[in-house]
Amino acid sequence: MAGAQQRRVCFLLKVRADRLAEYRERHAAVWPDMLAALSAAGWRNYSLFLRDDGLLVGYLETADFAAAQAAMAASDVNARWQAEMVPFFEALDGAAPDAALYPLTEVFHLD
Repeated sequence: MAGAQQRRVCFLLKVRADRLAEYRERHAAVWPDMLAALSAAGWRNYSLFLRDDGLLVGYLETADFAAAQAAMAASDVNARWQAEMVPFFEALDGAAPDAALYPLTEVFHLD
């Protein structure tokens, strides 16, 4: 979306210590249709950072985060991906990881 104001979004999740290696492997080979769905939904400059203790930091840019989340929620490929990812995370109480993406409040940014 050229010219549109992009919102920076950052979130945290916790990957189970016993699943770290497999989580890294899965993200080294994200399904092409999942990548296409993220792009079509407006997720830009999307990155995941994983610390050795399982802390996962996600970052993305999008014009409308609620709309980008809704587009992914309506995607069949996302439903399949999220179902496979649930066992990798701590403290989700059975919810899909994408349902736990609560943006952190940005307090500083340097262009």
